[in-house]
Amino acid sequence: MMGYERHEVERKVLAILKILGESTEPMGARVIAQRLQDYGVDLKERAVRYHLKIMDERGLTQLIGRDGRLITESGVEELKSALVSDKVGFVIGKIELLAYQTTFDWKKRQGQVPVNVSLFQADKFKKAREVMSKAFEAGLCVSDLVAVAGEGERLAGVTVPEGKIGFATVCSIITNGALLKAGIPMDSKFGGLLQIRNHKRLRFVELINYAGSTLDPSEIFITSRMTSVRQVVRDGEGKVLANFREIPAVCRPVAEEVFSGLREAGIGGLLVMGDTSQSVGEVTVELNKIGMIIMGGLNPVAAAVEAGIEAENHAMSTVIDYQELKKFKEL
Repeated sequence: MMGYERHEVERKVLAILKILGESTEPMGARVIAQRLQDYGVDLKERAVRYHLKIMDERGLTQLIGRDGRLITESGVEELKSALVSDKVGFVIGKIELLAYQTTFDWKKRQGQVPVNVSLFQADKFKKAREVMSKAFEAGLCVSDLVAVAGEGERLAGVTVPEGKIGFATVCSIITNGALLKAGIPMDSKFGGLLQIRNHKRLRFVELINYAGSTLDPSEIFITSRMTSVRQVVRDGEGKVLANFREIPAVCRPVAEEVFSGLREAGIGGLLVMGDTSQSVGEVTVELNKIGMIIMGGLNPVAAAVEAGIEAENHAMSTVIDYQELKKFKEL
């Protein structure tokens, strides 16, 4: 019993650290208590304060002002070395949460849209923009709608750090959210690398199962320099970020209507919608399901990284109001 209680305490501590780790500003116990609900942790404000006091003593957090807390370097390390069993399934859980938080109505052109947030060094952003423009023009993205913020400014609820430029791209989870609102359940299977040959999709050459991963596949592939987006733009050959999803076959007519509406609103990303129970991109599809390949939203950023321009990526970061987005060429 003692082991179980200790595990529960550590789970709550890790959840608090995750919340603080996503913020660049001090957070109070009340806000933390509200955010904990997203992680399935039910703690009252008073209980959060109790845990924070212990975390201060352990050097995991630092008190700022009367009630605000920031995560310390020790806290960041603790978060990195958390039990793998607590991390597995975190990615798929984040996908489901963002899909639920997506409120975008393609008919009214309003609502919240899921985005990835990338941070570039301010003095490198002009060069990054030049490289990314070619990927956007080639359609290697979910949408050419983006948002940009300078240091100290807010971007999708996050304050951009000093010396950085924040850059938000539409995330492929927009398809999950839009279909969910239309009553269609979508099963997010894999994030992977899709091989392109002669400007046409060929097959997946790498796949990471969302349900068994502790990290976002796109971040892994970009950091590992496994993409070749620039080569695809230049020669029509290479590997790009893509995602594999499934929906019930009976939902196809409604799904096609949703995807058509999204395209009219400047949001695409759908590469192919297969036939019932037929493999797509050499990936087996379940019985009475339809497989789909969705382009990865971070491909333009991957192109910049390939060009030697470092970026700190936060895939599937948060949601942003559709009205705050503008076409990339208008930056």
